Amino acid sequence: MKLLEGKVAVVTGGSRDIGRAISLKLASEGAKVCINYNHNEGKALETLQMVKDAGGEAFLFKADVTKAEEVSAMLAETAARYGGKIDILVNNAGGIMGRKTIEEQDEDWYRTVLDLNFKSCWLCTRDVLKYMDKGSIVNISSQAARDGGGAGSSIYACGKAAMLCHTRAMAKELGPRGIRVNAVCPGMINTYFHDTFTAPAGREALHRSAPLRREGEAPEVADLVCYLASDESSYITGNGVDINGGCLFS
Repeated sequence: MKLLEGKVAVVTGGSRDIGRAISLKLASEGAKVCINYNHNEGKALETLQMVKDAGGEAFLFKADVTKAEEVSAMLAETAARYGGKIDILVNNAGGIMGRKTIEEQDEDWYRTVLDLNFKSCWLCTRDVLKYMDKGSIVNISSQAARDGGGAGSSIYACGKAAMLCHTRAMAKELGPRGIRVNAVCPGMINTYFHDTFTAPAGREALHRSAPLRREGEAPEVADLVCYLASDESSYITGNGVDINGGCLFS
């Protein structure tokens, strides 16, 4: 029997990179997956086809997960399709959006970055509880939540740190209901994120200094998420699990 047979999962920001890998992994282990996307329909369609080609079951839902009404509609549609329940929520939507020093930041930037990286997690967690009777919530935080992030990423790092704190608070609040809440804190993973926002010299320096002498790959993060989503981690909650090749110990 597959690890997630009969489970229903929602993956926010599920169309590419880590979100895609998570969607594929959960589906491969038997979960029925709502793959959320907002802007990139082309990548979302590719991900959906990959799931189907591998024999999995999924559907796409376009939603801006910083907006309460769109989150509510996404979760209601998922539950309606699959027997009224949701077992797994992966709060993966997020992003650095750009690098700005504090002097370059304005209130619109603050709200936009913090909403994407924390409000989305708060909204999805709050609203999924209507459909979750026991289950697992996995939040994709970041190494930046541990060390403050790289230059110009302070608001992103604060959003990811808020997610990590929310993980601990929800583990205590929701544990009596049989809902586990954990976070994953990736370091440098080979994704569009770092292709766009991290200078090649920084990546080369990591290759020289990281104990494992390489970046991580999205499927490695997905394997960890799948474990935390499954009953194999049934006594683990409130944790922020690092996955960074040994670059930071916490």
